Amino acid sequence: MKGKGRADTKGDFGPLLAELQSRLKKVALGGGKKKIAAQHAQNKLTARERIAYLLDKQPQLMEVGQLAGEDMYAEYGGCPSGVVVGWVSGRQCVVVAGDATVKAGAWFPITAKKNLRAQEIALQNHLPIIYLVDSAGVFLPLQDEVFPDRDHFGRQFYYNARLSAMGLVQIAAVMGSCVAGGAYLPAMSDEILMVNGSGSMFLGGPYLVQAAIGEKADKEQLGGAHTHCAISGVADTRFPDDTSCLDAIKRSLARLGDATQSAGFDRSKSLPPARNPQDLYQIVSAARNKAYAMKEVIACMVDESKVDWFKAEYGATLLCGYARLEGWAVGIVANERQMVQKAKGERQMGGVIYSDSADKAARFVMNCNQRRIPLIFLHDVSGFMVGTRAEQGGIIKDGAKLVNVVANSVVPKFSIIIGNSFGAGHYAMCSRAYEPRFIYAWPSAAIGVMSGQAAADTLLQVRMARQKEAQVSEKEKALWRKEIQSKYQQSLSPYYAAARLWIDGIIDPIDTRRVLAQGIACANHAPIQSAFQTGILQT
Repeated sequence: MKGKGRADTKGDFGPLLAELQSRLKKVALGGGKKKIAAQHAQNKLTARERIAYLLDKQPQLMEVGQLAGEDMYAEYGGCPSGVVVGWVSGRQCVVVAGDATVKAGAWFPITAKKNLRAQEIALQNHLPIIYLVDSAGVFLPLQDEVFPDRDHFGRQFYYNARLSAMGLVQIAAVMGSCVAGGAYLPAMSDEILMVNGSGSMFLGGPYLVQAAIGEKADKEQLGGAHTHCAISGVADTRFPDDTSCLDAIKRSLARLGDATQSAGFDRSKSLPPARNPQDLYQIVSAARNKAYAMKEVIACMVDESKVDWFKAEYGATLLCGYARLEGWAVGIVANERQMVQKAKGERQMGGVIYSDSADKAARFVMNCNQRRIPLIFLHDVSGFMVGTRAEQGGIIKDGAKLVNVVANSVVPKFSIIIGNSFGAGHYAMCSRAYEPRFIYAWPSAAIGVMSGQAAADTLLQVRMARQKEAQVSEKEKALWRKEIQSKYQQSLSPYYAAARLWIDGIIDPIDTRRVLAQGIACANHAPIQSAFQTGILQT
């Protein structure tokens, strides 16, 4: 592979990548080694072992929400990976597995959010979905945050029904507990498999039944594999162990026909970038404190490092261009981080969206929709330009136009947060609220209303104004600023965002090309069914 400035090290990304791997290794243990051993003692595979066996060394797309729940619910012992493991992989299907090593697989609030995210991916991309069920139901101490609202526990059954109505295959394997309302998830699937001895499914367990109607019955009588396969007819087939059940799912997937037309996104032969992707570690500062040329970043990702730039000399703080990524035709919208000089000599700050760049990007997004070209957004944005000149120049209407076309896009959108993603720029560059098919961040990312320093300076000014005539020393100001910035900084971390599923995960920069390409392959399963319309645009 050709590449100028070939990088031999990971530069200042080294510590960030080591931290990422350490965190991923920790959450992969779920409830810990003792809980894993206890599951093995019951002749059960863990959630991750089940998925690994099911994928059978097939090419992996991505794990969604791997860091969900990290450092949350500490008072209840934590919630690693949100208690469920979700993959989009193999034969382009979604796999969701309950992790019984964590609170017996009980659902925390973030568990519901993650499970719904998996179903949403299946809906958006017309993919089959496999449920490997092993859950004790709702985590009762937090039931008010899991059970009653629109996007809580019950929404999964709504999605069950929607997926089925769309003709999308759902296969449920009951490999452990499946209790109370949770039993409706397999019951609303196309195919229900159960594992003898460990799989059980009932609306009311032994204790509840005895308390409610005075009947004494054990777990097997109420909802074991024999009961549901031979007596109630709720389940289809039972198997002696996890592996034989997973083998049956593999056979079922192998028989699936192609029920839908593709979206028809253009793809040619995949060609590697001319620039070495390892150079990404040298181009971008992990500390987000160095200006860099975004074109160099893009050159490390796209086929042959070739881009046809759109309005290259106009609105240059936003780069827009057509390229190919593993053969897929894509449109790229990216924040330029270098200082830009306009034709008439005016200088514009890198990472800031001005009226001209917003106007250009809006037009480019419309072009990609007209041509059915998927969109990729690369974030390193401080926000929209502020000040008298910007406001009088109509920055609000130009920003609104960009937000409008991004919101109304019918082509699939994908977002990668490289560095900063602040303020309204976070929205305009297609954050979670604007429904990108997938959104991932580098370990160098920061997400928030503004930077920690800007927030500290702003809040300090507010605090000073409240002091009125009181004298405040420079030492006191410095202490206030440090206190504010310290509190604010934690919430800017990509790990904070990943724990709450504001993003789908954190990736090594050199994995960006692979993640994006397989995401587009995923989206290609779902034909575009509505025309691109924007409604009123401010002009």
